[in-house]
Amino acid sequence: MCLAVPGRVMEIEERDGTRMAVVDFGGVVKDVCLEYLPDLAVGEYAIVHVGFALQRLDEESARRTLDLFAELGLLQEEFGDPWEAAAGQAGTEERS
Repeated sequence: MCLAVPGRVMEIEERDGTRMAVVDFGGVVKDVCLEYLPDLAVGEYAIVHVGFALQRLDEESARRTLDLFAELGLLQEEFGDPWEAAAGQAGTEERS
């Protein structure tokens, strides 16, 4: 599953000519491309889908959505534990 998830911009930098941000999704931190929202600032919230910030979001809406996603287990489903996922994939490869 691939959700559009709200996240809070923690830092912004330019990488190889592309504006990128470190975004916090309720405890999960990921790199996100800001090319579609070039004026997004640190501390603001955005809807992110497949690594791209797509729409600015107010803090209250973002927090409510993150709380709901967490309650439903969607954040774990979307982001999961990368170590657990890697271990599960290794186990699958061993059985092949």
